[in-house]
Amino acid sequence: MPEYAKPMARLIDELKRLPGVGSKSAQRIAFHLLKVEDADVERLANAIRELRQSIRLCDICHNITEISPCVYCSDPSRDARLLCVVEDPASIVPIEKTAHYRGRYHVLQGVLSPLHGIGPEQLKIDSLAQRVRNDGVEEVILATNPTVEGEATAVYLSNVLKPLNVKVTRIALGVPVGSELEYVDSATMSRAMDGRKPM
Repeated sequence: MPEYAKPMARLIDELKRLPGVGSKSAQRIAFHLLKVEDADVERLANAIRELRQSIRLCDICHNITEISPCVYCSDPSRDARLLCVVEDPASIVPIEKTAHYRGRYHVLQGVLSPLHGIGPEQLKIDSLAQRVRNDGVEEVILATNPTVEGEATAVYLSNVLKPLNVKVTRIALGVPVGSELEYVDSATMSRAMDGRKPM
């Protein structure tokens, strides 16, 4: 890396720690922040500070929120019998954008990953089982990512939840809308074939 003044080098190093930000992007952002008005930099710093001070986890579903219970848990129009389990708070956004799901959520705050030292004790699995037992949940939708860790977590949760007399389902996985079959990988195509349904 070229020699930068210490404050610039420190900022670039910190920016590189953000997900998806490499050396070039970090340098561009740092130089951009150097050029903008002080008020713009102060707004950014205040937004980060406010985020860290006011955001917490919902006591019920473990989503990020300013108040607990969060908007999803406190909304009486949501179907409390449906519970969608996701890995992290960011996974709720695409589900909500569909405007199709009107149940409640449970955020695991991660996935099982023995290589990274993450076992069931590190995730919000006990509180999930407790909600299923006590809150009249009839169906749990497992919406973990289709990664090795996400699949392992879904299988583990299924084994934990089935004895609790609840219907456990998995989101469908397969060919994305608008894609062409010749570009779809074999694992995705295999899942699409296994998950086919009558028309």
